[in-house]
Amino acid sequence: MPLETLQDVFIDQLKDLYSAESQIIKALPKMAKAASSHDLQQAFKDHLEQTREQVTRLDQVMELVGATGKGKKCKGMEGLIEEGKEVLEEKDASPAALDAALIAAAQRVEHYEIAAYGTVCTYAKQLGHREALNLLKETMNEEEETDKRLTQIASQVNLEAAEAEPTRAASSNKKTRTAR
Repeated sequence: MPLETLQDVFIDQLKDLYSAESQIIKALPKMAKAASSHDLQQAFKDHLEQTREQVTRLDQVMELVGATGKGKKCKGMEGLIEEGKEVLEEKDASPAALDAALIAAAQRVEHYEIAAYGTVCTYAKQLGHREALNLLKETMNEEEETDKRLTQIASQVNLEAAEAEPTRAASSNKKTRTAR
């Protein structure tokens, strides 16, 4: 579909968000499983349920504006999730350091979503889509709350990661340096 009007851009951005949310639904269970902090596991599980509701809400928005969420792949979210997968593949991380890295990856995703929802809210307002705007604002508020929750969890996790024992490679380097 060519982008000729703000309505076209609005629908294009909604499709992008639909794809992004669908990708997040697939990634969150893996993140929850990898987390060692109970609070972080629960935050990921809660956000998974919330994200499912957000997809339903996006379906409602699409219906209101006469569009469908199909047909677009959000490459930005795909990249962020790929980076998150790298964290999941980390073999020698301490549990606290892995949790800190998971939070960092999750917050990048949240910030991406907050920016995207802010944009579509602006478009909905300018185009006079009041009902769609209310639904989109609800999701944006949830994304902002999730970001705040992750920040709160990070305050404890980051302290634990800072105090974690160094990995074998780091401690063997220390021994080599002190032996000289």
